[in-house]
Amino acid sequence: MASQLADCAGAMTVPTGLTFQGRPLDVSPGRFGALRASTDALDDFGELRRRFEADGYLYLPGMLERETLLAARRRMLEDLAQMSFVDSDFPLMDGVASREAAVSALSMQGLAKNNEPLRQALFSGRMIGFYERFLGGPVRHLDFTWCRVKTSGSETATSPHYDIVFMGRGTSNLYTSWTPLGDIPRQMGGLMILENSHRQEKIKSSYGRIDVDVYCTNAPDAAEIETGQKRWHHADTGQYAKDAVAVGLDLKSRWLTTDYQLGDLLVFGMYTMHASMDNHTNRLRLSTDTRYQLASEPVDERWIGEEPIAHGPEAKKGIIC
Repeated sequence: MASQLADCAGAMTVPTGLTFQGRPLDVSPGRFGALRASTDALDDFGELRRRFEADGYLYLPGMLERETLLAARRRMLEDLAQMSFVDSDFPLMDGVASREAAVSALSMQGLAKNNEPLRQALFSGRMIGFYERFLGGPVRHLDFTWCRVKTSGSETATSPHYDIVFMGRGTSNLYTSWTPLGDIPRQMGGLMILENSHRQEKIKSSYGRIDVDVYCTNAPDAAEIETGQKRWHHADTGQYAKDAVAVGLDLKSRWLTTDYQLGDLLVFGMYTMHASMDNHTNRLRLSTDTRYQLASEPVDERWIGEEPIAHGPEAKKGIIC
């Protein structure tokens, strides 16, 4: 039987069986809630800035052009079908997965390069228009597009983290757009925001100062990192913690999410803790992460150019530990 949750955003019916890496999520009202939608303030950028400051995110249902995103979804699924991720016994646009797999966003970045409808949706039109008004000036985006392809299985849920630890060498006034490429009900494992996590000053001043590409030159694995044989010193580099359930309990905060639809946009800052749930369907959960900032502010060199260096050997900075 579904539980009923109510908060300032209104009532939300929550299905049972939601999990994070196989562990049941507590969906009681004190632990789980609904994202606040800002549909009522889409043209009031003063109010949107106030809400962002208060919440650390903006949830903007239906803001992006559905037809363009549908074309982008089709192109991505065609490419994934060529990679044997899509079950050909079903209609392509259903995105039924042919197998379970833990898929790296770095390895899937190529899905964005030849997808012109996706580039239109992410880097022109309503998206750029929103950021120009929200930030109050000309904007630029990072050139790297993170493409997320989430199959079923408990290994594909994303652990809690801040984005700043992955892209903090430029301005900290950098904004993430999480864009679903299809309807993503909660059972499909959409993104969760940890309520008020952008106000956790102790975490911001400790974990929030990490740069995942800094490594110890006097560590045994330094040579492997320098040559690119090993990406990071620790396998869990970048995570705040492995367990989203425990994080919510420790910080006495709720995880917030919703049933996303194609055309929705979720915007959040570098110090907003987020994670994703397990996908309990047989369909691929497709989404992208892209980042935007004022063009006048410094940019992180790892994520710009035709072939960004990303977390490769050129991005590494050695220190004596």
